[in-house]
Amino acid sequence: MTDDASAEDGDTTGPVPSLLCDVQALTAGLGPDGAGAVWKLAESGRQLDANLVHLQAGRQVGTHTEPDLDVLLLVVAGSGVLTSPGGAERLTAGSLYWLPRGSTRALTAGDAGLSWLTVHRRRPGLQIRPGPRPEAPA
Repeated sequence: MTDDASAEDGDTTGPVPSLLCDVQALTAGLGPDGAGAVWKLAESGRQLDANLVHLQAGRQVGTHTEPDLDVLLLVVAGSGVLTSPGGAERLTAGSLYWLPRGSTRALTAGDAGLSWLTVHRRRPGLQIRPGPRPEAPA
């Protein structure tokens, strides 16, 4: 049996696609005080992280560098500016940016605020690792 046949027969023993949220509805309902992570990918066993973030008009995410992860940033509503050592880029709805690991950047929201979706590889969970054992006093 092929994958197509099992799908036609209603076999759903494996993972299946699912609707996670309506990004337009989430961003349309944001008031002037709304800011921060509006939605986060929370499904168990995932290999990716994704966040829908909103920044109020004129607010800024200061200059920072992501040393470990490549990030895709999709502007879903509003406008703003992405500033990097390479210059300033105008952010508009529908723009998709690649932010390579090690890159330095800052974001500033325009007059209507700025909402964007980020997608990147999931960070490994924090692990406690045993360190070297202290030597016994002599």
